[in-house]
Amino acid sequence: MWDKKFEDLLRGFLPFLGAEEPLAEDATLRDLGLDSLGTVELLAALEHEYDVRFQDDALGQETFQTPAVLWKVLSSLVAERAA
Repeated sequence: MWDKKFEDLLRGFLPFLGAEEPLAEDATLRDLGLDSLGTVELLAALEHEYDVRFQDDALGQETFQTPAVLWKVLSSLVAERAA
């Protein structure tokens, strides 16, 4: 799954997810309250926290569909940076 930093950061952009409610990997982020402004702010926060840059091909709505998809893209960027 993902690390705590990712979940804590993501939860800050999901106003419809209760504090005690588990974050399911297949949850639709839009249904949890992630709007377009939040997506941009989340992107900037992830880039800052993980010291990566999302490329144009990773900026589509598909990337921000679910936590699992977002984590997969992010973790591949982190792995590329480390290589």
